[in-house]
Amino acid sequence: MPEVSQEQVDCILEVSRVLGSTDDPQAVIQRVADCLRDILDAERATVFEYRPKTDELVAVAGHGPDGTLMESLADIRVPLGQGIAGTAGAERTIINIPDAYADDRFYRGIDEKTGYRTRSILTIPLVASDADELVGVAQVLNRREGPFGPDCERIATALAAQSAVAMRRSRLLADRLELIKLQQDLDIARKIQAATFPSSFPDAAGWEIYGWSMPADATGGDAFDAVEVEGGATLMVGDATGHGIGPAISVTQVRSMLRMAVRLNAPMLDLVTELNQQLWQDTSAMQFVTAWFGRLDNATGTIESIAAGHGPMMLIRKDGSVESIEADAPPLGVLETLLVDGITTIKLEPGDLLAIPSDGIFEAMDEEGEFYGVDRMVELLTTDCTRPLRDMLEELRADTESFRDERPPQDDRTILAVRRRF
Repeated sequence: MPEVSQEQVDCILEVSRVLGSTDDPQAVIQRVADCLRDILDAERATVFEYRPKTDELVAVAGHGPDGTLMESLADIRVPLGQGIAGTAGAERTIINIPDAYADDRFYRGIDEKTGYRTRSILTIPLVASDADELVGVAQVLNRREGPFGPDCERIATALAAQSAVAMRRSRLLADRLELIKLQQDLDIARKIQAATFPSSFPDAAGWEIYGWSMPADATGGDAFDAVEVEGGATLMVGDATGHGIGPAISVTQVRSMLRMAVRLNAPMLDLVTELNQQLWQDTSAMQFVTAWFGRLDNATGTIESIAAGHGPMMLIRKDGSVESIEADAPPLGVLETLLVDGITTIKLEPGDLLAIPSDGIFEAMDEEGEFYGVDRMVELLTTDCTRPLRDMLEELRADTESFRDERPPQDDRTILAVRRRF
């Protein structure tokens, strides 16, 4: 560091104390502007923060013509390497201009607009020495006793080092706190979504109903539901495009509308048609939901079924034969009008099982890139099918987990199954 007098050292230490008294990034930046202006005995100072993503400097604090900090800097941005501030930042060097109007790099437009007269400019790169990282650039205008001299540059260099470290530290802390808050918000969202999954299943006479869902992230784009109604149950499995907060909102919306339709005792076809219409209004064509809806009738042993882009569903007969049931219509929210001819009726005899998985199960991938596949799922569900349905599906959950071998899941995994008792 350049040689600095004892008086200047005292000033710099005082600045360090002031900068260390707050962790708020904006407050730190404003204090940097005030300290540079006051210690260099200047009229104004502006601090630019470096944004690596856009490779530009953005004015984040500065004094107006009256010397007070401005509330808005009109979104002043300078590409790194351009202009006086951009050059100082790119080259990491101080630029001292004793006569602004004699320098071709000086832009007079702001002076002409505000009536302010810029005489001298000292531009200082703010580099955090502990990380060798460009944090920003500061510009100090119009030293009251004349142009900025070598002493001013020495003081500015020392101040810049302290300021850059303080700015970087406060920004890292703010980012950390924001990350913690985001994680807390995600935990809340996860708990809210998990609470929408059924904790118990309809006790339909002569039937077993069970399911589970495992999100790939804190929240997932899959959902399922099983609602007891008079004479049976209304069932649903949904899979929104992607996984995370956005898809979780979409698929939870589907589940909420289903619950309302059940309360109103809406016919199955009307329920799905209106649900599609609402999603089409609320989401873009790129944000759709594949879904299966079923209404179980205890007495007849049938399930009224509509699959909107969701499939395959696996109908496993008591004798071990398997039927793959494909979708009846496009996914929800893609078209304004749901293109479905009618309801598919599935008849289950004693011992028959209908499984409705999301694609995250059979697309689970091992370390070699091999998919879990439909065949593995069917084999597990047809082996010793006299076991309770819950045990079979929990074994499927464990088997897919083992297959992934603790690799991060690529997609949410959900399954709902219905079996008519033997």
